[in-house]
Amino acid sequence: MRFYPAVIVPNGEGFGVVFPDFPGCVTVGTTEQEVAVNAAEALALHVEGVTEDGEALPAPSRLLDALPEWLTEDVEGLERAPCVLVPVESPERVVRVNITMDEGLLRRLDSAAERGGFTRSGFLAQAVREKLAGGE
Repeated sequence: MRFYPAVIVPNGEGFGVVFPDFPGCVTVGTTEQEVAVNAAEALALHVEGVTEDGEALPAPSRLLDALPEWLTEDVEGLERAPCVLVPVESPERVVRVNITMDEGLLRRLDSAAERGGFTRSGFLAQAVREKLAGGE
């Protein structure tokens, strides 16, 4: 398990979250609870994508160093923005698997993955994580 710093930025409609160690990994939420859940999901998906691309994950920044210069210049009042640590499972080696599935279900899977901006593998992995997190 690794813990990456996230910066919570209030906006007019709720909150945004940015990850200094992963430029481009951002999310939003209307409440603090929603943005916390979305931050964990966004980070997990981003880390999965980085891993699938064969890239190494950066070491987590120190929490006190989490406000990058580019961010503090762009967001007014950011010096008061809270930083939190978001946990993410350390990825293991990606393994190719072969599964069997009904053709119609596979089409629905691919359609849902595309709408959500996932690959087929990413969508399946996220669905398994959600199912396992639910204790079932």
